[in-house]
Amino acid sequence: MKLVRKIAFALSLALAAMLAGSCGVGKIKDLSLSSMGVKYIVPTSTRSMDAVLLLGIDNPSVTFTLSDVSGTILYYDRPLANFTTGELPVQGRSVQVYELPCTISLCNGVSLLDLLVIASKRSLDGMCADVDLHAKINKGPGATLHFSKIDLSQFSE
Repeated sequence: MKLVRKIAFALSLALAAMLAGSCGVGKIKDLSLSSMGVKYIVPTSTRSMDAVLLLGIDNPSVTFTLSDVSGTILYYDRPLANFTTGELPVQGRSVQVYELPCTISLCNGVSLLDLLVIASKRSLDGMCADVDLHAKINKGPGATLHFSKIDLSQFSE
């Protein structure tokens, strides 16, 4: 289960980095992630799992919605897992913890043994993520953003 938590944690970090970088949508400024965690993980098969991530977001700016969030977690440029999440409406001028449902599935050619070897290193070195999302302020058209090679090790202790 520690392995699954590590993947979910890596996904949380990818989303954290993406949220911090989404300031380019215009009016969204000074957004920060105050906490992150995993509420629960449910394996759905030997190659996939459903999870609910907990993201504490400090948003001193306007209300916005993230949708169509998807991406890939990579280990030294090798795709490990793909993920998709639900919609995340973020309240303006608030500090809240949001629950974000997501689905994680192993990429082709990645086995549970591969993940166990990576998890045994107890480090996020070499882990990065590519993330695509759509950010929309109120009822405007929004913008589709792409973040490449978000280094997840920079968020670990």
